[in-house]
Amino acid sequence: MSEQKYSIHPTAVVDDPVNIGEGTNIWHFCHVMQGARLGKACVLGQNVFIADHVIVGNNVKLQNNVSLYTGVELEDDVFCGPSCVFTNVTNPRSQVVRRHLYERTLVRRGATIGANATIVCGVTIGRYAFIGAGAVVVDDVPDYALMLGVPAQQKGWMSRHGHRLQFLKDEILTCPESHWRYREVEPGVLRCLDWSEDQALPTP
Repeated sequence: MSEQKYSIHPTAVVDDPVNIGEGTNIWHFCHVMQGARLGKACVLGQNVFIADHVIVGNNVKLQNNVSLYTGVELEDDVFCGPSCVFTNVTNPRSQVVRRHLYERTLVRRGATIGANATIVCGVTIGRYAFIGAGAVVVDDVPDYALMLGVPAQQKGWMSRHGHRLQFLKDEILTCPESHWRYREVEPGVLRCLDWSEDQALPTP
């Protein structure tokens, strides 16, 4: 590991070996366990925990008090708000060892998880989905879906820029910031008409 490529606060604990990308900042009282993989230009806020073999993509922002347990994978450009929660066993018991039953949770590119939201293990959160603060996600989430409540239910669509999409005309939805257009190409499947889901946002 090289201090020149990334920053680790003196109070953080980073086990060896780990894979940390260039430009990543690890702040106060974090713990990154061996076998974890952190991409480039990530930010780990205060008191973040990354378990063994967790995979974190590039440009991921983990706010204070976020814990990623074994089985969690975050793709590029994911934002996790303060104290949001991930689980990795559906039916945990203190007296029963279930380490071999960890379930995979995948958060796809560009998704946002709000403060104090809970993501129950075994689900996939789609690209650019937006999980509201305090929501409890128990099922898979479509791309661009706005999810609110307990349990979380879809309450609309969100744009790549993080705005609730508004109907324009002819079943076209538009982002009030970028003015990019979106259309539901089939029931429950939204696509951007002006920018590829696999392409990063243009640099300002």
